[in-house]
Amino acid sequence: MRLITRYVLLELLKVFGVTLTVMTVMMLLVGAAQEAMLQGVGPAPLLRMMPYLLPNALRFAVPGTVLFAACSVFGRMSSSNEITATKSLGISPMVLIAPALVLSFVLSLVTVWLNDLAVSWGREGVHGVVLQSVEEIAYGMLKTQRSYSTNKFSINVMSVEGRKLVQPTVVFQGENDSPPMTLTAREAEMFCNLQKNVLTIVLVDGAMEMEGRVSVRFRDSVEHEIPLKQATNKEEDTEGPSHLPLWRIPQELQATGLKIEQLEKTMAAEAAFHILSGDYLKLNGSDWRTRRDKLRIAKERIHRLETEPWRRWATGFSCLCFVMVGAPLAVRLRNSDLWTSFAICFLPILLVYYPLLALGVDRAKDGALPPYSVWLGNIILMLAGLWLMRKVNRY
Repeated sequence: MRLITRYVLLELLKVFGVTLTVMTVMMLLVGAAQEAMLQGVGPAPLLRMMPYLLPNALRFAVPGTVLFAACSVFGRMSSSNEITATKSLGISPMVLIAPALVLSFVLSLVTVWLNDLAVSWGREGVHGVVLQSVEEIAYGMLKTQRSYSTNKFSINVMSVEGRKLVQPTVVFQGENDSPPMTLTAREAEMFCNLQKNVLTIVLVDGAMEMEGRVSVRFRDSVEHEIPLKQATNKEEDTEGPSHLPLWRIPQELQATGLKIEQLEKTMAAEAAFHILSGDYLKLNGSDWRTRRDKLRIAKERIHRLETEPWRRWATGFSCLCFVMVGAPLAVRLRNSDLWTSFAICFLPILLVYYPLLALGVDRAKDGALPPYSVWLGNIILMLAGLWLMRKVNRY
């Protein structure tokens, strides 16, 4: 019995290891290409990003890879009558499937950890590499496209000679309702100061304009500092629920709950005061609408925070759900062509699991459904897997 278990487990690990390596490399290349296109980073920053991109590549590769391994191994065993032979010896087919279930359960726990690692440590690491390479990125874009822009500012140049920007035009977007500011110069240079977390632009012999009027002209050099977070295209809400590690979510839930309680108490007290004083118009004023918007945003954040742990655990345990369906289905198909078995197993998963997961996540974040509704797709796959395993056991 143990010999059969070791044999099945070894076959699964061999197929899983080879396939996971290929899939991970492909996804790493795709992720690196996306970052290169979005940020304009060069080869050196991309290499530094690889460790941070790895968890993201693995969390997507592992569920599909373990399903592929199960379909490959059990499809081949069934087509070569190995399962029929073991059953003739009085050994239940579930003994053969059990190692795949144990392996997929362990991989599910690993995938939950990878989900948490990718959206917290991995995302922050990639963003950190981009911040450290902002000077290189900006010069690279200016040399090739003669322009570089983010949501906060843009630079256009006539040409780039070494580190010198020839005839640059720098436009800074205004904060709130303030107008944009435009700086033009004969030449300029950029320097990245990681200690101060700023990108410094030194302009020589130019002018500053606001609202179309020349406000200041200068002959000597003028320095302007830009925070590194504003100097990149990768502006992220690092405090968003989807970017928080799991251990921080309970703290954020408590803090947001206290904020909601305080807002509700303040609004209730002010509403009572305005009603008693007969000043009903202030209940529909701009200040009151601002408070209602803050309360709505805080409640939406609560729903997202409550949904996020359920989502990460549900997507992680897709490994177990996939194998529960794929392994018995591959046995019943008795097809040695692993691609056919994989396609037949993956098609219902693609049509059922992922739409239900997306629906559950969206509705749970809106507060229309409880957070655990994100497990609906997993539960359906588990029930289908139990039904298929019962059929295989009678096979």
